[in-house]
Amino acid sequence: MVLEKIEAYELLQEKEIKGIASTGYVFRHKKSGARVLYIENNDSNKVFTIGFRTPPKDSTGLPHILEHSVLCGSKKYPAKDPFVELVKGSLNTFLNAMTYPDKTVYPVASQNDKDFQNLMNVYLDAVFYPKIYEREEIFRQEGWSYKLEKEEDALQYNGVVYNEMKGAFSSPEGVLDRRIVNALFPDTTYANESGGDPEEIPNLTYEEFLDFHRAYYHPSNSYIYLYGDLDIEEKLKFIDEEYLNDFEYKKIDSEIQMQEPFKEIQDKEFPYSISQEESMKDNTYLSYNRVVGTNLDKELYLAFQVLDYVLLSSPGAILKKNLIEAGIGKDILGGYDNGVLQPFFSVVAKGANKEDEKRFLEVIENTLAELVENKIELKALEAGINYQEFQYREADFGGYPKGLIYGLEVFDSWLYDDQSVFTHLDALDTFAFLREKIGTDYYENLIQKYLIDNTHGVNVRVIPEQGRTTILEKELEESLRLYKESLGKEELEELVLKTKRLEEYQNEEEALEDIEKIPLLKREDLTKKPQLIANEKMELNGVPLLFHEINTNGIGYLNFIFDTNGIGEEDLPYLGLLQGILGLVDTKNYTYGELSNEINVHTGGVGTHLDTYVNVNDPVNSGFKATFEVKTKALYDKLEVSFDMVKEILLHSNLEDEKRIKEIISMSTSRLLMKFQQAGHSTAVSRASSYSSVIGKYKELTSGIDYYQFLAALLEDYDNRKEEMVSKLRKILVHVFRKENLLISFTAEREGLEGIHKKLPEFTDLLFVDERKMEAFQPVLEKKNEGFKSATKVQYAAQCGNFMKVGESYKGTLQILKVILGYDYLWQNIRVKGGAYGAMCGFNRIGEGFLTSYRDPNLKETYEVYQNTVDYIKNFQASDRELTKYIIGTMSNLDQPMTPATKGERSKNLYLSNISYEMLVKEREDVLGATVEEIRELYKVVEAVLAAKQICCIGSEEKITENKELFNEVKGF
Repeated sequence: MVLEKIEAYELLQEKEIKGIASTGYVFRHKKSGARVLYIENNDSNKVFTIGFRTPPKDSTGLPHILEHSVLCGSKKYPAKDPFVELVKGSLNTFLNAMTYPDKTVYPVASQNDKDFQNLMNVYLDAVFYPKIYEREEIFRQEGWSYKLEKEEDALQYNGVVYNEMKGAFSSPEGVLDRRIVNALFPDTTYANESGGDPEEIPNLTYEEFLDFHRAYYHPSNSYIYLYGDLDIEEKLKFIDEEYLNDFEYKKIDSEIQMQEPFKEIQDKEFPYSISQEESMKDNTYLSYNRVVGTNLDKELYLAFQVLDYVLLSSPGAILKKNLIEAGIGKDILGGYDNGVLQPFFSVVAKGANKEDEKRFLEVIENTLAELVENKIELKALEAGINYQEFQYREADFGGYPKGLIYGLEVFDSWLYDDQSVFTHLDALDTFAFLREKIGTDYYENLIQKYLIDNTHGVNVRVIPEQGRTTILEKELEESLRLYKESLGKEELEELVLKTKRLEEYQNEEEALEDIEKIPLLKREDLTKKPQLIANEKMELNGVPLLFHEINTNGIGYLNFIFDTNGIGEEDLPYLGLLQGILGLVDTKNYTYGELSNEINVHTGGVGTHLDTYVNVNDPVNSGFKATFEVKTKALYDKLEVSFDMVKEILLHSNLEDEKRIKEIISMSTSRLLMKFQQAGHSTAVSRASSYSSVIGKYKELTSGIDYYQFLAALLEDYDNRKEEMVSKLRKILVHVFRKENLLISFTAEREGLEGIHKKLPEFTDLLFVDERKMEAFQPVLEKKNEGFKSATKVQYAAQCGNFMKVGESYKGTLQILKVILGYDYLWQNIRVKGGAYGAMCGFNRIGEGFLTSYRDPNLKETYEVYQNTVDYIKNFQASDRELTKYIIGTMSNLDQPMTPATKGERSKNLYLSNISYEMLVKEREDVLGATVEEIRELYKVVEAVLAAKQICCIGSEEKITENKELFNEVKGF
């Protein structure tokens, strides 16, 4: 970097960050005062983020609504939705915006430099020069508005954020999380809900909305983050000349204030809604919450993550264990939350009762006091540190670019202190410090100071109230009715006119010149070849070994894949239960807590899951391969420990520990129900698919609603069924974990194979050889078309079907159709016009297709939108430029960057699904060479999906009941 070329900026800091193999540079833009950070390294997945401190003054959701709205057109890019246009036609590896309690951030990432420049340009123009000042309709669409199509209609509220937050506030966990933060910091900005309380959102005025942008969306209040292998001189010059140089420095008071510590612990209680069919018993949430210093203390920041592991997060964590053994709640949640200036530690008992609170607090206080007096187990501390450090060094964040996650970590300190930019990125010295403190009083003193003696805390209860959602909706209807009655004729006409204007705005055709201002790559910018498949087939001691030779920086990713075919419908839920308990029960040589610590001291963890694979060459007739998979990862010299731990779990687990298994079942039912409520869209898709799909039914029986109902029934009659349960678990264990069922998948450099050759023969010779008798899985399928009533205020409406069963085939162009429908037809009709937070669709190689909505205020209207999809596709029109845009967006989905672990996982999945490299090439050729005529022909695929008439909806009691004629069955979970 030639610093002399960066004249518009002042270099404030330069620092080598060894832990992430980077160098950091902190700049200040001289004219505007904008803060800029560049993390320089050789990562080709470049990241740009611009963030602002945005402290809310109330709970109208102003920061959140503004986050949505600035992306709806700007000075350079006046199209109504540049954000969606970018998603359609960018090679981005991440593109989104997020509202936090004290900041709003706009991150993008791409491996293509031209694309990265385009994304950065559109986002900078959006935040500094949005169209919100010109079009009030943006505020009314994204935030809230009155809806009155005719004077005689009932008055309604609508708006994307309004409906999103109705969904968020329907979750009891969401209610609890928000109330905890509000209660801990009542005199600061954190007392307000930045996302927006649905009851408060309609109090926000358009002028207040604009004033907030004027106040905070200025370079002097901005934090600009750049990461990766890029030409920083060019990027900084561009940002200066195109944007920052237009602004003078402005003193902006956005500092996040500290909450004065409480003199005594506070006690708070709040209601949340359950359906009329749910029980009041065992449905209260109890929580213990204490503030822990500030985010600017780098040792404390990591030390409490280690204590979180020791106290709460690991399977055998002492606080969780003691609360469960005391019979308080169905599940214990919580942890260390460091997303605000003053982090806090929470313990939550889910599925408890109000009268349990005294015992709940006593167990916590007694456990903490005993730990201070008798010392924390050293192995638990060592495991907690190793767990955190392994994650830090591996830097595998799933589908998220690591540069994105680093940037969000930077905000944990930078937002509150300009001198503390690198506090949490440069963690190697901190880990060394934490290791040195093992065996001293350091960790016990932290517990004493921040948990036992600390009066800055609050105990929050969230109490169930049957039918609360319905009551609130009725009150809202009455309030709107009375308001409407108070209006004169001219005022009513004005509301009708505003509703019409919003609809006209949403329906008006985009000017071609506005769309074409949004930068777009060319087809020749796209990579013609898919990423290579790394599969090398071997055999060791009679066991097939699939080796993926990939540079993993000395980490071996090991997957034991056992074929589970031959288990009948009656026994499949027990297979799901077996997967849920292995690794969480005592074994021959360890308690389950000791087992977890032993694993995490030496490895990167051991996890289990069930999976399914279909031969895509004949998906309708070939059946499927069902597997029980055990994944572990470790440095090469620790792979022996991985084998030993997997052996301990699979062969020596105590399946007779009925008490512990009951605890796990209770926890599992609680978490499944939470998943159904929070991810209703995917739950509804899975359920609807199971009506006609054998593989869908398999998934339902082992992890879906069927599985949840099995666990709930087992728990209800546990004493009478536990002996049968143990017998079934043992039978399945012996059936599955056999040498002839095993395939090993291993991702590493070739030198890593040494550990496999050393330990695999010994491991496989110990697997079961007992005689086995099982029945094949031959389920009776039934189209149920269910409506599931819950306490939510929104809907998740799914429709599914299999297009191959009626003779249609998979084509790569279906991936383009997914982009077109998801960000054009469904987006416009379900999100923009309907007010839902989202709508999605998908089509896969085995013929499954689906459409679904997310946090949707509508139900019947959404299914009508689905039915009209076929006509939309038949009449699809697109210029060459528009079609190229959709193709680029599709290629972005096909070419997401992968970690070493996901490269190996992809190769394994392709092998087990019989997908060849040539098939991937053909898919890309379909995409790259697609024509409008080929897209139109895909109407037959969607027609086949819709013709199956498989629907499932999870929604509010009121909406499901109101539309019961759509369903064969209406029920609760």
